[in-house]
Amino acid sequence: MNSRLGDDDLHMIRRSAIFSALHEEPLERLLRDATIMKHDRGNVLFLQGEAAEAFYVVLDGWVKVYRMTPGGEEAVVGIFTRGQSFAEAAAFTGGVYPASGESVTEVRVLKISARRLFDQISASPAIGLAMLASTSQHLHQLVQQIEQLKAHTGAQRVAEFLVSMAPVQSGACTIALPYDKALLAGKLGMKPESLSRAFQRLKAYGVVINREMAVVKEISQLAGFMEQERAEVMKPRDDGDDRNDRQA
Repeated sequence: MNSRLGDDDLHMIRRSAIFSALHEEPLERLLRDATIMKHDRGNVLFLQGEAAEAFYVVLDGWVKVYRMTPGGEEAVVGIFTRGQSFAEAAAFTGGVYPASGESVTEVRVLKISARRLFDQISASPAIGLAMLASTSQHLHQLVQQIEQLKAHTGAQRVAEFLVSMAPVQSGACTIALPYDKALLAGKLGMKPESLSRAFQRLKAYGVVINREMAVVKEISQLAGFMEQERAEVMKPRDDGDDRNDRQA
């Protein structure tokens, strides 16, 4: 196994969604030639349309995966952090990357060769099953994102994000926003100005944004707001209602 991986890294990899079902021996063979790569913020890991020669596991930091629209805009597909894998579907099928990958903070990633993956699937079919399970999980996450874009207001999406990042389930807390607000807006399917309006609206529920920090007076109150918004969205609406408020 890669000697440069620390004990904490190995423990995290064994517990990660993509590798947790593998026994020690096939996991060791798969990681034997893996490479640890360090990137500064803004470094490109791979580009949309390139041959998928590897997939990745984040060891530290944050990575975004995005597509460029025909209009030249960036559509964020996913943002990944420690213990999460990405690009495995492209590597598994031997195709091209359907999106680009870029570091949004300083990162360490584990790069696993697609060729090594193919070789080890022949020796251990359990690895192939792990790839299928991980691909299915990513598909489920994309379906959830589509549901959020279609059925959740902008303020609700922001509240859900903050609750998911909160270190507690009740009481006050301070949440470090892991990346800049423009990227957060992209992740949540919003324009930056819509994100600002959502933060403004959440002030009434005890949320104060101070640069890269969100101070929440009572996280359970924010969770309660999410439920209120969900109930409001589910109410029947007249055809004349402006549905663009879901972006605000």
